[in-house]
Amino acid sequence: MLLLSAVAGSLLIVLATLYALAALLCRPRTWPRARAGAPGARVPVSVLKPLCGAEPRLEQNLATLCTQSHPRFQVVFGVRAPDDPAIAVVERIRLRYPALDMALVIDSRVHGSNLKVSNLINMAPQARHPWLVLADSDVAVEPDYLERVTAPLADPRVGIVTCLYRGRATGGFWSRLGALFIDTWFAPSVAVASRGGSSDFGFGATIALRTEVLRAIGGFDALKDRLADDFWLGELARRRGLATAFSDVRVSTDVTEASLGALWRRERRWMQTIRSLNPPGYAFCFVTFTLPMLALGLWLSPGAWSWALASVGLCARLGLQARTAPGAGNFCMAPLRDCLLLLEWLSAFIGATAQWRDHLLCVDRRDRRERGAGAPPSSLDKPEPGRSPR
Repeated sequence: MLLLSAVAGSLLIVLATLYALAALLCRPRTWPRARAGAPGARVPVSVLKPLCGAEPRLEQNLATLCTQSHPRFQVVFGVRAPDDPAIAVVERIRLRYPALDMALVIDSRVHGSNLKVSNLINMAPQARHPWLVLADSDVAVEPDYLERVTAPLADPRVGIVTCLYRGRATGGFWSRLGALFIDTWFAPSVAVASRGGSSDFGFGATIALRTEVLRAIGGFDALKDRLADDFWLGELARRRGLATAFSDVRVSTDVTEASLGALWRRERRWMQTIRSLNPPGYAFCFVTFTLPMLALGLWLSPGAWSWALASVGLCARLGLQARTAPGAGNFCMAPLRDCLLLLEWLSAFIGATAQWRDHLLCVDRRDRRERGAGAPPSSLDKPEPGRSPR
């Protein structure tokens, strides 16, 4: 028994250390940046921005989209309720940028259990251009964002383009901890998977695609009863033999949670969504929680060799923390961040629903849809219209 514990501890240290090194060193395989004046690099673009409520930095975030260097683009905003406070924000944006080609759709029709996709279905008729960009309401972008993120669409082999994002805390301890979830766990894990050959990605922070691809997969109607609509938009395109391109663009997304409870619900929901999409991969996520895994490994196998290897893993994990979130305060949050991730991972094995604001979401939908069970859409599966359920 002691030998078995020592072997298990050593293996855990090896795996956690190797992952920590990979997370520190890997970068995602991005699509080659298009040359200036490349064919299709400046095809007209329609940007669809579903909104819901006046988020803390909504006006500032939307303004970053209105100052793009792209020569011809349209922005379509959409809300479901005529009294949505986001409407006033859009009107202020309209006054600030009167020359911008802009439309606001107010439409309460519900087309399925995913309210964000219902919003997109209502907005889609206003999109006038052959290329589309879908972006969550809480992201901020650079002036060359549209030119860079749409450039891979000139290649007919590409189905969708997506990109990584960084967390931007709106203030307070818990939002800073939530930003570290994105910067020190989610983004590095995507980079490692990308370098390992995976392209099974699609992130609601940004998805670009041609309208012909959207029609080929069945339009937004194909997503109206799916929880992870951003993932499925890419997956349905991949099933038609089209590639998912990673742009070298990285946008910023707001993290607004002000309490442990709010942060726990959001991150546990994210974990449950990952589990529903890839159960085998989710089961092995424990190796990505570096610090508690190293501690457990040392407890099981406390030899000198184990301490030496664990020291390498510790340095790699703290190096990642220092690179992505510099500052003594964030540096000291690494153990808490990893331990909270481990607890969320364990808890997400239980339960088929997760809370999203005032709604419960059904997260175990993939298997039923793939079997063609024909079950009616669940009334519980209602993501917020303005954002993907990240």
